[in-house]
Order: sequence, then C-alpha cells, then structure tokens
Amino acid sequence: MTTKDLQKHLETKTQNATEEFERLFHGRGGLYESWKHLTIDSIDTILSVAFYADDARENELVTMLKEFVNAGRYKTLVLQRRYLKGAPSEVLLGSLPENLFIIENGMKIKLNLLSNQNSGYFPDMKNGREFVKENAKEKSVLNLFSYTCAFSVAAKLGGAYSVVNVDMSKGALSSGKANHALNAIEPRGVSYLPYNILKSFSTLKRKGPYELIIIDPPSFQRGSFEATKDYEKIIKRLEELASDDCTLLSCLNSPELSSSFIINMMNEFAPSFEFVKRLKNVPAFASDDEERSLKNLVFRRNIK
Repeated sequence: MTTKDLQKHLETKTQNATEEFERLFHGRGGLYESWKHLTIDSIDTILSVAFYADDARENELVTMLKEFVNAGRYKTLVLQRRYLKGAPSEVLLGSLPENLFIIENGMKIKLNLLSNQNSGYFPDMKNGREFVKENAKEKSVLNLFSYTCAFSVAAKLGGAYSVVNVDMSKGALSSGKANHALNAIEPRGVSYLPYNILKSFSTLKRKGPYELIIIDPPSFQRGSFEATKDYEKIIKRLEELASDDCTLLSCLNSPELSSSFIINMMNEFAPSFEFVKRLKNVPAFASDDEERSLKNLVFRRNIK
C-alpha cells in the first residue's frame, strides 16, 4: 500500500463518517505489511494519527494527511509519535476543544489527545462495553482495573444497581467521576476505590457479592501488574467475590498470551465458572492473528 493508496482508503472510509469515534486505519493489526506502525482515527471533525515507529515516509504521509484534512470534513489534525521518548503529541492543523470527548454508541468519554500516555479511552474495547451495558440491568458490578471507568458508565447506562470501581490511580478515578457526570449519571450507587487490587480482596469481599465482574488489567505495568504472574491471583479469589449466578468478563490484551491462558486458569482455580464465549472484536481492529489481538472472554458461574 502506497501513500496514495492510503489516501484512497481514507476517502472511502470517511464517506459516511459521523461524530462517533471510528478507527479508519489499523496498521497495528498486521494486515498492511508496510504500515504496521500506523493508526488513524476519526473523532467528529478531528483526525488523530499515531506513529509507533520511525518511517522515512513520515513527511510524505503528513503532507498527504494535511491535504486530506483541508479538502474534507475534518478541521483538526493531531499527530502522536509513540516511538519517541514521552510519546509526544502535537496539533498540526486546527485546534482542540478544551473539554474534548468521544461518542461511542451514544456514550460520552473524556479524551486527552495531548497526553503523553494514554488518551483516557481504549476504542478496541467497544464490544466489551456494549456487552456490559446489555448485561448490567439491576446488577451489582465490580469493575477491576477501572482506569477512567468507561465500563462503569456503560453499566449504569444499562441499568446497573451499583458499581464498585477499583484502580490504583486516583487521577484515573477522578476522570471516571467526570465521565459519569458527562453522561448525567446519578452519583449514588457508584464508588471509586484507589486500591491495589491484589492487596484489597477482603475489602472487596465485604462489599460483595457481585453479579457482574469485569477484569481488564494492563498486560504489563511495572510494579503494579504482570499478567503472566498476577492474573492467577485474581482468579483464585473470584469465587469469594461472586454471586451464585455471576457473569464475568475477563479481558486480555497481550499478543503473547492466548485465550487458553485465561480459560485454563479459570478451570483450575475458579471451576464454578463456565466458559461461554469470546466476544467478537470490532471489525475496524481486525488482525492477521486473532489470538494476538484483544481477548474478551465471557464466563458464567454455575453452582450445581
């Protein structure tokens, strides 16, 4: 795929673009051999581009993107160079609103496109949030590794009775509160706990049992969580936290670990949970190897 081909791809993808978030180009999935380091997102009238590796064609690509923005529906072009120290972002054209948010299936999530880390929103988890929204009605929900609490917003919009959000980052939880306010969600019944999950099982147990549990940890976060050794610690305590008919959404976004990594641990350490299905990934995030892409695994507890 040449730069010209990429331009034609964008022109086709944006013919029916709306204010809702859309991944226009997902090179990270490995389907475009020469563009594995590139992603391009549509956020209303903002085009957001990320480079994950240096490329001699970068100037050529940026020139094309500027022309594309100037000629069409977009007003702003943002570029992040994830391969540089600090992953700096800059606005190349236009400007960003002070209170920027994305829209996903009508839900609003605050967005920081100039953050040197994550923007506050993980778009590939869209189907996971939709599953939670569809299965949360009148349930007590435990949202582990809640980050900016998008799952909690989805749960409350789906009619959840209560949600307990747990994350070590007070800043992320503060953004979570703002996301609930942005969606006009009543604060009552939603709690935000700045805890180390691996050291807080007794406290979480007292607040349970939970009828819907979400586990969405980072694959690797130094000093905090490593999936290969710490996921097991959570699964071993699940049955203490869960109601007899609990639904579990177990998420894993490590290319090196397959679905069987979670399924086998559940069979060994939480045998009352039965594997139901793996949620389909958002088509825009297609991968040349689905087992290396996001895994959203659904389990249901069956007490016999």
